[in-house]
Amino acid sequence: MKRTISAMVGKGSVNHNSRKFKAENVHGERTHLNIDYCSEPIKEVYHKLFDEALERYNAKQTRSDRRIDDYYEKIRTGKQEKPFHELILQIGNKDDTGSESETGEQAKAALDEYYRGFQARNPNLYVFSAHLHVDEATPHIHIDFVPFTTGSSRGLETRVSLKKALAAQGFQGGSRGATEWSQWVQSEKEQLARVMERHGFEWEQRGTHEEHLSVIEYKKQERAKELTAVETKLTDKVEEFNALARRINNLEKGEQDYSEMEQKLASDPEYQLPEPSGLMTAKAYKTKYANPLVKRLKKLVKNLLVRYFKAMDNYFRLNKTNGELNRDNEALTQNNDRLKEENTVLREQNKDYALLRKVFGSKQIDDLVAQAREAQQAKRRQRQRSHDYER
Repeated sequence: MKRTISAMVGKGSVNHNSRKFKAENVHGERTHLNIDYCSEPIKEVYHKLFDEALERYNAKQTRSDRRIDDYYEKIRTGKQEKPFHELILQIGNKDDTGSESETGEQAKAALDEYYRGFQARNPNLYVFSAHLHVDEATPHIHIDFVPFTTGSSRGLETRVSLKKALAAQGFQGGSRGATEWSQWVQSEKEQLARVMERHGFEWEQRGTHEEHLSVIEYKKQERAKELTAVETKLTDKVEEFNALARRINNLEKGEQDYSEMEQKLASDPEYQLPEPSGLMTAKAYKTKYANPLVKRLKKLVKNLLVRYFKAMDNYFRLNKTNGELNRDNEALTQNNDRLKEENTVLREQNKDYALLRKVFGSKQIDDLVAQAREAQQAKRRQRQRSHDYER
């Protein structure tokens, strides 16, 4: 039986893939049938892959501003590379390979066998999160990986680079449509096709050109990306709140230490003056007992003052930080709610768009969209010519 292979670039929502967060389209009663291959914290992966190279790189730097304190944060906040990439592969569609059907079970088995050889085929793509889902409409697999290259002469010897990682595996970029990524994805689809044959499937190839996304589908993808970014920021804020809570606990512990010290001053013999013996002179009493006690008390008071001022400084800074975090969190929550509302509207519009294609036929709708797009472009060109003429 013939089935298509869909290969998509995932948005990389690790919490969704591992089902820590469940979307509306997930059937919870089937989640236990999913296969979770691995799920490592991304920051730990970066330590594992790059710490040694980072240490060697920093040791060579003569200027402190060129040192890299946190390689993960440098990549995450930079513009050259993504911290990780995600590939999603699916066999068939919900109409011919539904998750609850016998064919769906065959697709699950094929995807499982395919994944078992993924890491060996791709030694420069470190897989840290991989999950096969059968609790959605069609069986599919999410593979999240960090691409890295070794022996680099610039920057870290071992560093993040998708282009270099794929080149090391034999994929050299050519024309605009034949990038390292597109060649690699095609190769992985061919690997999956070979596995599918052992499970009773034949790969149905419907041409090499990807269909143009409709405006609605494009907007949905963009909103999904924005939602992922908001989720990441919210996660970062939670981590900041946890750090803040730990610092507040330390402050409370300091107050407890102060109470214990106060009690110690009142009752501990070390801080009490003994009664003078009958034959002891005032000078001898002062030298033997009073002066050492005053010295211990001065030292104690000095330590208490230092800890007190540190605690007060932390307290005021924590209050300021807490206020800023609350404002940031509120803004992110509002942004998240707005994006969810927009996604709901786009989902309804997409249903209407699909209904039009079904009623009037895909070709007729595509022709209308092409005509509308051409008319829009013609108006844009006309406005540009008018603007150039006026100048």
